[in-house]
Amino acid sequence: MDIVDGMAALPDWMHPPREEGWYADDLDSLPEAPRHTELIDGALVFMMSPQRAWHARMVSGLRARLAEQAPDGVQVFHEMTIRLDKRNRPEPDIVATTAPVDDDSTWFSPADVLLAVEVVSPESEHRDRTVKFRKYAEAGIPHYWIVEQEGKAPLVRTYELDKPTGRYAPAGIFRGALERPVPFPITLDLSKLYG
Repeated sequence: MDIVDGMAALPDWMHPPREEGWYADDLDSLPEAPRHTELIDGALVFMMSPQRAWHARMVSGLRARLAEQAPDGVQVFHEMTIRLDKRNRPEPDIVATTAPVDDDSTWFSPADVLLAVEVVSPESEHRDRTVKFRKYAEAGIPHYWIVEQEGKAPLVRTYELDKPTGRYAPAGIFRGALERPVPFPITLDLSKLYG
């Protein structure tokens, strides 16, 4: 690694290809980028902290339960990005989508996303509660959940898109059990997500 002015120089792949930053399609040509690299307003966002076990268990358990309950034509994924526009491609922890998916898919269109779920971690808290909250609503994603840790148990805040305002409205705060009729009928025993 080169040293410039007493600091390590960034690898070439980390330099944006244009003055206005990165574009959503650029993520597919960055094989050196760490896993879970997101694009927010043309800037690369890296998940640099090690993932906590609580976060991993929540994502795994919630994705499995949602996939079990998803109707035909709905698939539930983790580690997939949503191409909100040419300068934004965040990676929610979980996505429920109606998109036809092939093995080469790397992102979904917001028009095909029914639900985006973020499991809050210390490094993502601000982005999950403010930046992504606003961007997912502006993109028209109809349902957004924020899952946070309360003691060892999950607390789930659910939001629905209010189409006239283009903003999310609170749809419920759930502890212990979650039951929602949308985006498809969902019943969860939240205590069993953290096995």
